[in-house]
Amino acid sequence: MATEEIRICGTVQGVGFRPTVYRLAKACGLHGDVCNDGQGVLIRVSGSEEAITEFVARLQTECPPLARINQLTRIIYEGELKFDNFVISTSVSNAMKTEITPDAATCPQCQQEIFDPFSRFYRYPFTNCTHCGPRLSIIRAIPYDRCNTSMSAFAMCSECAKEYHDVENRRFHAQPVACHACGPTAWLERADGKSVTASMFSMLDDVDAVCTLLQKGEIVAIKGLSGIHLACDATQETAVQKLRQRKRRYHKPFALMARDIEIIEEYCTVNAKEKELLISSAAPIVLLQATGKKVVAPSIASGQNTLGFMLPYTPLHHLILRRMNRPIVLTSGNLVDEPQCIDNNEAREKLGTIADYFLFHNRKIINRVDDSVVRVIGDKVQTIRRARGYAPAPISLPQGFQNVPQILAMGSELKNTFCLLRQGEAVLSQHLGDLENAAAFNAYQDTLNLYLNLFEHQPEVIAIDKHPEYLSSKFGKELADTNQIKIHQIQHHHAHIAACMAENGITLDSPGVLGIALDGLGYGDDGTLWGGEFLLADYRKFRRLATFKPVAMVGGEQAIYQPWRNTYAQLITANLWNDFQQQYSDLEIVKFLNKKPLKLLNQLMEKGINSPPASSVGRLFDAVAAAIGIYRDECSYEGQAAIAMEAIVDVSSLNNHKETPKYPFNFIFSDSIYCIDPRPMWQALLNDLQQQIPEPVMAAKFHKGLANAIVEMVKHLCQENLINQVVLTGGVFQNCILLEQVTKQLQTLEIKILTHSLVPANDGGLSLGQAVIAAAQLIHEC
Repeated sequence: MATEEIRICGTVQGVGFRPTVYRLAKACGLHGDVCNDGQGVLIRVSGSEEAITEFVARLQTECPPLARINQLTRIIYEGELKFDNFVISTSVSNAMKTEITPDAATCPQCQQEIFDPFSRFYRYPFTNCTHCGPRLSIIRAIPYDRCNTSMSAFAMCSECAKEYHDVENRRFHAQPVACHACGPTAWLERADGKSVTASMFSMLDDVDAVCTLLQKGEIVAIKGLSGIHLACDATQETAVQKLRQRKRRYHKPFALMARDIEIIEEYCTVNAKEKELLISSAAPIVLLQATGKKVVAPSIASGQNTLGFMLPYTPLHHLILRRMNRPIVLTSGNLVDEPQCIDNNEAREKLGTIADYFLFHNRKIINRVDDSVVRVIGDKVQTIRRARGYAPAPISLPQGFQNVPQILAMGSELKNTFCLLRQGEAVLSQHLGDLENAAAFNAYQDTLNLYLNLFEHQPEVIAIDKHPEYLSSKFGKELADTNQIKIHQIQHHHAHIAACMAENGITLDSPGVLGIALDGLGYGDDGTLWGGEFLLADYRKFRRLATFKPVAMVGGEQAIYQPWRNTYAQLITANLWNDFQQQYSDLEIVKFLNKKPLKLLNQLMEKGINSPPASSVGRLFDAVAAAIGIYRDECSYEGQAAIAMEAIVDVSSLNNHKETPKYPFNFIFSDSIYCIDPRPMWQALLNDLQQQIPEPVMAAKFHKGLANAIVEMVKHLCQENLINQVVLTGGVFQNCILLEQVTKQLQTLEIKILTHSLVPANDGGLSLGQAVIAAAQLIHEC
């Protein structure tokens, strides 16, 4: 007989792990016990060596759906086990290494129960078990017990309590367990305050009535798992336009929800990897290629060839969509640029002029968590927004980061997340939005305080972005001053590169990589704005090897939302404007620009007033899009023109195996740095405009030419600096055409390519990079 102590660390509490251990131990004929403690799960077993080995193997292959084993260690147990059976012992209180499970989509068993007339959970909108349901969204303190969640307001009935205490039941210790008799309830309200009953629609109940309202073209605010959404029929253009006008969200794509995969496939192509994501416990929004077999309302995603679909992820959504044979819009319930509403009264106040009806419930949402967004490029998942279903699951850090002190990284200004570093793991917050909005910044501070308390995190170092005006940086400095904590200022693009290195497991002491960081902009070490960078970087330091030629952002932030400004600045910088007016005077872009206050713009650029030079590739995309006629005058959100240009690319021209024309770029060396100059690209593009080359072909030639310029620069820099690993990062690399073109060419050079998957390539992943850089610098100092 052998006796062992088995320690399991990871996401193993509150996910049905102990019942699984109990079931497998019994099946393998083992004696002993299992308990939760501050480190995870502790198992003591006795039996034959073969039985224990089989038990450990089955633990890893039959792990509960929401559990994750990060580490499993086995040692000989020296004590005496006085068990003639296998039991679940009382939890042990000791030093906590808390992991909080992300909210999880309704499991198949719970789905079956809510549609089973003989189940006591029939049509119950808040059915859940240890395999699914709310976690992060309802927790207010640790440990994750019912009394520390918003379910504390609902005392379990005898039936629920029986299942909760039954180790053989999948609701064993499921903290949010509830039913019709004891749990939260949902009800329908009219936005105008008049009374409404389900009998008005001859429906089963208020939840079922929502389906009828949506089919009639009404807008309904639906309180869900971790926020309130606004919904309407996605096939009715009148309803969609009404929602856009009321919400003042005029162009940004709307997310869609459909009852099942079959309905989604009527509108989009869904491959195996995309289907896997849709039906996963995370249930994110997945960006899918629209097929055109059936079409949604035209204004759902104007100027794009993809649609963002998700499946129902709560019983409430499943019940609403039971009779819905077409998609619905399900977009955040908020005023423009503000955080999503989570409180009933707040929704009545802020959404009362947008929604016609409200579907509310009385379970309080403690923690706002937006829907996650992902897409598949090639065969790899790319996370665009990491939130519900993924956060706050920890990311294991590479070798060398195991014993670093606790670090807090504050993130960026836009698409903000923050990061807690501890014990070899990084805990990233959910997506918190753009901090320029006061309400978003307040929510950021509240969420940070919650995480610091939940994870018992006492940072010894705070990492911030170098930009002096970022609110996250200013707040980080205040925290550091107040608590007398050391602060590390991290360069924006170095953080992008380090985040990609960390999620790809690059060890602390690995040699440097060539990081290519392409984005809108970030604060450079020289005080200028960077956004198209080639950096030789490791975790501790970096050296700028190459960049894109800086061009003025005329009007500062206005250049982000008025793409024509970038076109004009590019032509001025390339010394093409005078020739441009003479040679191409008949072009629409010339006539358009000549109607603008060019003398004033020239003065701003000459005097350096509100026209900072930036090497931004994001703004280069905007400039080219505007030149060929895409969102030339105005954009309602950053990157709109670039996204629309990607959508129209002539793929057949792009993938032609013969020599396909591509726009050329120059390479210059100045002030000890290489520079990519787009001047010849502009000359070629202007010629194409004059020859009336179709927009999709010009868009393809730009993408292919830019990819070629990047690869040529990589070839030169890798040879010159003896580098064999390249990191592709920054929001511009969310462009799947550019990413695929660069990746394909680099693969032929046998260069190892690192890209993002776990965290966004955009600023949503920045805090992870800040944290690991601060950790590496701290270790180096010691």
